[in-house]
Amino acid sequence: MRPFPKNFLWGGATSSSQIEGAFDEDGRGLTIQDVVTAGTNTSPRYYTYLDRDGVPGKYAQFLGELPKEAKYAVLDGEYYPTHKAVDFYHHYKEDIALLAQMGFKAFRMSICWSRIFPRGDETEPNREGLNFYRQVFQELKKYQIEPIVTMWHGEDPLYLVNTYGGWDDRRMIDAFDRYARTILTEYRGLVKYWLTFNEINNTIMFLDLMPRELAARSAQSTYQQIHHKLVASAHAVKAAHQIDPAYKVGCMIAYAVNYPRTCAPEDVMAKVEKDQKIVHYCADVQVRGYYPSYAKAILERAGVKLMMAEEDKKDLREGTVDFYSFSYYSSACASAAEIREVSKGNFTIGEKNPYLTYSEWGWGMDPTGLRYALNMIYDRYQIPVIVVENGLGAEDKPDEQGEIHDDYRIEYLRGHIEAMGQALADGVDLFGYTSWGCIDEISASTGEMKKRYGFIYVDRDNAGNGTLARSRKDSFYWYKKVIETNGEEL
Repeated sequence: MRPFPKNFLWGGATSSSQIEGAFDEDGRGLTIQDVVTAGTNTSPRYYTYLDRDGVPGKYAQFLGELPKEAKYAVLDGEYYPTHKAVDFYHHYKEDIALLAQMGFKAFRMSICWSRIFPRGDETEPNREGLNFYRQVFQELKKYQIEPIVTMWHGEDPLYLVNTYGGWDDRRMIDAFDRYARTILTEYRGLVKYWLTFNEINNTIMFLDLMPRELAARSAQSTYQQIHHKLVASAHAVKAAHQIDPAYKVGCMIAYAVNYPRTCAPEDVMAKVEKDQKIVHYCADVQVRGYYPSYAKAILERAGVKLMMAEEDKKDLREGTVDFYSFSYYSSACASAAEIREVSKGNFTIGEKNPYLTYSEWGWGMDPTGLRYALNMIYDRYQIPVIVVENGLGAEDKPDEQGEIHDDYRIEYLRGHIEAMGQALADGVDLFGYTSWGCIDEISASTGEMKKRYGFIYVDRDNAGNGTLARSRKDSFYWYKKVIETNGEEL
């Protein structure tokens, strides 16, 4: 290992929909996340809607689709875990104080678009929403914690989804432009680091989770939506640099490490093609400013005809990011043959690797995969890199004294921090690490509360019961020492 840089940004990461709650307070509008029910490790989450006759219905995430002329809606009698989440909205001072006790140098969070523009396309922002985030940023600054702010973390305003059909419509770009310019202007001097779209590539991964016929029907929409997001991201980067030259703006990629299942040439090529499709496709555009040569083959194989305005090419060239941020949780194997044993991951699916151990949610635990990812990213792009999501989801159970001994989490994080130190020795320009879910929050993949990632335990269960009281896990004190020693004591 190589010592971590002196000003390394140690911290943790969250998303607004998974921690904030207060879904209907202070002028906030509904988002697409507000119409997703809870699921489990073995049962899907559901989107709820009203059909064209006003009859309520729902469909399973990745297994169904919205009926024609139906509109997403919150339904009576359904449980939506993000409506209250862990109520960061009313606990942010307490929560930030706990992060400060750990010695956080950075806190990654997201802004909810519909808290700023309730419908998404208004000309004037909601001042109460702007004030809330200003207060959060000021609280972070009080403890000298650097905010790393994600502009979009999967929370499209529900009005835009129901009215425009979401990102299939180019009008979403204009709406996002207004939103991005508003927050970039409002928080100048309070925020330095911005991420445009969280895991912008993950909807490509979703295609692999769908039944084959549904995936084929969804491909055109998926790639067209991604194109519009890539253009909106480029606009946001350009706007940031115009509004404040000190701003640093990054992409955010869901990095899925895949190894060839065997040394058969066909498996090696399956790995190459999977990397191109689900990892590099979006990042190449955001970092290099143009679609890669292999994009044509990917789109042709998917039967997609991408609609692109002439000015888009210029905007993509001029809106390249300053740094590369990514999530990494686990790895899997790629093969030209059918999957025999399924390995789950962060909205990914692959072949199980016999050389790895697996979490209770079936995710392969592989610290070396993080070192591999860091080397591949930096070798490919030669721009600064930061890990903004990494962690272990587990069912933490307080003992009779109410204490939580999460040695398994410490072991997982220790291995990945060691891998980062090795990547630094390899020559990677790595400037920060924000572990995922530093405070327990709603799981994005399952909607569960019992799938916990945090150093801070929140008293809430899968049904939404609990006091919301915060308490420190063993990993809280361990991570505090890691930060105090700048990664020397693990």
